[in-house]
Amino acid sequence: MAHDLTTSAVARRNVLNNRFALGKLEQHLALGGLVIDGEALFFKSHVADILDIDERTIDRYLASNEAELKANGYVILKGKALKNIKMAQVDDINVVDLIGAKTPSLGVFSFRAVLNMAMLVTESERAKAIRSRMLDIVLDVVVEKAGGQTRFINQRDQDYLPAAFQEDSYRKQFTDALRDCLDMGNLKYALYTDKIYQAVFCECAKEYKQVLRLAEGESTRDTMYAEVLRTLASFESGLAVQIRQKSDALGRKLKSAEADALLAEAANSPFLKPMIDDARVRMASRDLGFRDALHQKLEAYVQAVPEADYERFLGERSAALEERLSDPKLLAVLQRLKDR
Repeated sequence: MAHDLTTSAVARRNVLNNRFALGKLEQHLALGGLVIDGEALFFKSHVADILDIDERTIDRYLASNEAELKANGYVILKGKALKNIKMAQVDDINVVDLIGAKTPSLGVFSFRAVLNMAMLVTESERAKAIRSRMLDIVLDVVVEKAGGQTRFINQRDQDYLPAAFQEDSYRKQFTDALRDCLDMGNLKYALYTDKIYQAVFCECAKEYKQVLRLAEGESTRDTMYAEVLRTLASFESGLAVQIRQKSDALGRKLKSAEADALLAEAANSPFLKPMIDDARVRMASRDLGFRDALHQKLEAYVQAVPEADYERFLGERSAALEERLSDPKLLAVLQRLKDR
């Protein structure tokens, strides 16, 4: 992870939103707790022992991070819920004997909330060790689920191939417009690709490759998410039409300054802005969460990767590109895109 778990709420959520990693963490960390109705629960005393801190320290973190800890499974039991816990029995131990029959309320941590507390506590060497182990396991899980190659984790998305196929079609329209209507040498193709990249996600191709640590010859677009490809396709499609219309109106090929003016107008279009903002958020957030890669020019767009994205790229509905290419339904969709 590019950020310290103790200081970055985004980094913490990227761990806690990943159910695949949580399963491995529960197995490998073996923190204990009381298993009641199939769920591991931890009292304040348990958490104090696990992290080697006193309960007053826990109270302090609960006070300063209450909303986050509650969102991750810390609850204060009262009334009927507390009564049910008191009546439970774990390994021949009556829970009521542990917490007292007259206790009016009880703070209880889920496994997820214990991890959350371990990410916050800075005074404990044990918490630090848990954080280190946590990050190792999370990265291992993502790599394993991605088939050993996170650079192309985008291709596990079921929307990737249709988006890539569509973008390739619109890119052909764009490069044809450059060929026919822009008075420049062959350098124009790479130059205007970079200009569009910079308009959409603030990086040229070389910078993008450096962030993702791509090898020589590896294609940038092979690593892009479906939403980013669709945004590029929309940009290229609209700009291609504008270039042709401007060239036809003038009765000649455009000069580079004229093409630049059309590109700047497209980059500032209110119609494209929501797509561009969305593409920046997706790229910045997913690359940090899945690839441990930070786009510094997009740092302001970084958000936590939602649970749905972990399902999308690591879950049962995700699949390697080779598997998708053998799906006859997908091939039919691609054929329709080709024939449009």
